[in-house]
Amino acid sequence: MEITWLGHGSFQFRLPSGQVILMDPWTDGNPSYPKGHQIDRVDTICITHGHFDHIHDAVPLAHKFSPEVAAIFETCQWLESKGVKNTRPMNKGGSQKLGDVTLTMTHAVHSCGILDEGKIIYGGEAAGYVMRFPDGRALYFAGDTNVFSDMQLVEQLYHPELAFLPIGDLFTMGPREAAMACRLLKVQMVIPMHFGTFPALTGRPEDLSALIADLDTEVRPLKPGVTVGW
Repeated sequence: MEITWLGHGSFQFRLPSGQVILMDPWTDGNPSYPKGHQIDRVDTICITHGHFDHIHDAVPLAHKFSPEVAAIFETCQWLESKGVKNTRPMNKGGSQKLGDVTLTMTHAVHSCGILDEGKIIYGGEAAGYVMRFPDGRALYFAGDTNVFSDMQLVEQLYHPELAFLPIGDLFTMGPREAAMACRLLKVQMVIPMHFGTFPALTGRPEDLSALIADLDTEVRPLKPGVTVGW
């Protein structure tokens, strides 16, 4: 599997089958979006919540590529009102198979209002995803969240080996809280996200690394646009 950070909380996953999954796509106006990166295929879009920096480009990308779009039920209803086809609504604790990946929606501690023509639309609740693959591996994509004690249930139920955790602080957990999340999840590797996009997002990967130096968990910061394998 190839992982490409598109800046902020957006990622592109390319599976061995060729399936391309976009997580929380924000390309237009994203200060961290890698210059020159071209999205040439989208089979699946997964949305954790309806804030602009996570859903901004879901509609135009869905219109262009006609992917399956997974999100919580209310967010899917809003997407459908914008002409998005192939929505795959779900809710926390539920699972569904999209292409080669089995998605399970998990809890997140965050808000989920959708800004629509100057008004906040109810978008359901913020969520995360566990993604399970044909080779038996699993990853946990937390979305925007604070640490919460039931992350230990994610570990016990799904045993993810890789976690994508926000560390920027202010709008999500910072390094201190993310370190506790690492202790609950017991993953082999963490890829930090949702930091550095704006000056207010002050958390940094090196801060997280220092706080979990006693764990066998690797903190692997990515550079926007640079693809890594997993």
